Amino acid sequence: MTVGFFSPLPPIKSGVADYAAALLSALPGATRVSADGDINLYHLGNNQLHREIFERAMARPGVVVLHDAVMHHFYLGSMTRADYLNAFTANYGAWHRGMAEQLWEQRPRSASDERYFRWPMLKAIASTARAVIVHTEAARQAVLKEAPSAQVEVIPHLPLPALPPDAVEVERWRHARGILPSHTLFGLMGFLRESKRVQTVLRAFQKLAAHRQDIHLLVAGEIGSFDLARAIAPLLVHARIHQVEHAPEQQLQLLASACDVGVNLRYPSANESSGMTARWTRLSRPVLVTESDDIPEAACPRVPAGPAEQETLEAFMLWLADSPVRRRECGRLAAEWAANQPSLEAVAQRYWRVLEQCRS
Repeated sequence: MTVGFFSPLPPIKSGVADYAAALLSALPGATRVSADGDINLYHLGNNQLHREIFERAMARPGVVVLHDAVMHHFYLGSMTRADYLNAFTANYGAWHRGMAEQLWEQRPRSASDERYFRWPMLKAIASTARAVIVHTEAARQAVLKEAPSAQVEVIPHLPLPALPPDAVEVERWRHARGILPSHTLFGLMGFLRESKRVQTVLRAFQKLAAHRQDIHLLVAGEIGSFDLARAIAPLLVHARIHQVEHAPEQQLQLLASACDVGVNLRYPSANESSGMTARWTRLSRPVLVTESDDIPEAACPRVPAGPAEQETLEAFMLWLADSPVRRRECGRLAAEWAANQPSLEAVAQRYWRVLEQCRS
C-alpha cells in the first residue's frame, strides 16, 4: 500500500507541520508527499495553511486528521460572505442563518469568542472522509455530533522526537538571564494565540512579580495575530520576562527543559491535544492547564476558565513557586503518565491500520 501524504511540513512554523514530519518519519510503508497514493492521509488545521489540502480531501476522500476539532476559522478566512453563509446553513440548517450573519459580521473577535468554537463546522469534511482521526475523546464526540455516521478513530498525540538537552547548556541559558537554581521559571510556549490566554498569564505574572523576586516567565513562540501582539506589548516589558521567537526543535527542547513549570491554558478549546503539554510531561515538568482528557490533575493542575481564571492561576503559580518538593512530585507524576503513552512507532502503526482499513 502506498499512502499519499498531505500536510504542511517544516520549515513551515506550525505544530501540525512538526507533528506531520514526525509521523512521516515513522510510517512503516511507502509514502508519497503531496502526491496521491492508494489511500491519502490529509492533515487539517483550523487556518489557511490547509486550504489546498482541504479542497483535495473533499475532491478525493481519504483519511483526515483533525488536529483541531473546529474548522470554523478556516471557513471564515477562506470564503466570501455568501459562501460562508451557505456553508454554515449546510452544517446547521437554514433556521440558523441569522446566527451565521451575526458571526460573519463579528468575525474580528473569532479568535477568543467561544461562539466560534461552539459551532465547529465539521460536517462537510467528516461526512466526506473515509475516516477521521482525532487525538482526544472530546474531539471524537465533537465530530460525531455533527456527522453521526462518520468513522472516527482516537489516536493519542504522538511524542515528538527530541534529544535530551545538555544539562550544562540548560543551566548556562538560565544563568545568562539571571535565573538562579533557587528561582522558578514558568514557561508559556508554542504558537501564541488568544485562546492560550496569553494576556491572563502575563497579567498574573506581573501581579506576582511585584512581590516576588524569585520568579521568571519565558514567553517563547510566534504571536498569532497583530492585534494580540499589540495588546500584550506593554505586558511583556519586565526584566524577568524572557521572550524568544519561534525556535528550531533542539532549541525548543532546551527552552522547555529550562522551565520549572509549564503554563498551557486553552480557552475557548478546540478539543485539541497539546504538543507542549506532552513535551513538558516527558521532561518531568508540571503543567498548569485549563482542561485535559486523561492527564492526572496531580501532575497538571486545572485552572478553570471564567471569572476566577487569573486568581486561580496566581494561586497555583505561588503554590508551585513556594515548594521545590511540590514541583518535583508533580513532575514525577507527569513523567509517569507520559511514560505510559504510546511511542512514536506505536502511533504510526495505528495510523497504518486505519489507512489499510480505508484503502479501496
